[in-house]
Amino acid sequence: MKNIVINPLIRYIQANNPNYSDTKIAEIRYGLVSIYILITKLVFIFLLSILLNIENQVIFFTLIYTGIRSFSFGLHSNKSSYCLISSSIIFIGIPYLCSVIHLKSIIRGIIGCVSMIFIFLHSPADTHKRPIVNPTRRMVYKYLSTIIAIFYTSISILTSNSFIGNVLVGSLVLQCFIISPLVYKMLGHPYNNYLTYQKNH
Repeated sequence: MKNIVINPLIRYIQANNPNYSDTKIAEIRYGLVSIYILITKLVFIFLLSILLNIENQVIFFTLIYTGIRSFSFGLHSNKSSYCLISSSIIFIGIPYLCSVIHLKSIIRGIIGCVSMIFIFLHSPADTHKRPIVNPTRRMVYKYLSTIIAIFYTSISILTSNSFIGNVLVGSLVLQCFIISPLVYKMLGHPYNNYLTYQKNH
């Protein structure tokens, strides 16, 4: 299905831009595939959340998690099917757990503080396809990720809404997993890809 959608778009772009190099076309294809996977994944997860009657919880978690993920980055699945399966489990499972588990503010604070330190130490975590090589950008992403983690932790302690507090620290815990060097290694993904890029250039 993916190729049925992407290939005609690539042919159209090539026909209208004959001066584009193979490298440029490969970059465009990568971008189109990423958009296709994102859209199909979101549609599937949202439809599933409607069937389970937890669409509001899933939307809220998605927005909160996107806030930390956008600057901290992290792992991506090599195959779109793996991405769909893992994303469905995460974006359906975590909001559900957050709605049924009741954590005290002090527990959320401890979890948030530990996550905050971990995110400061390991953000941003790039991939071999998209290494973050610019030192200034890496520093900016690191501090923005940490500031967001501090904000999430503070709100999770102060709020009286158990679900909101759980989602805030739950998103941080998930991000710690996604950027963990150990998880990268366990799944066979190279870590600190910007160093490899710098050595080769």
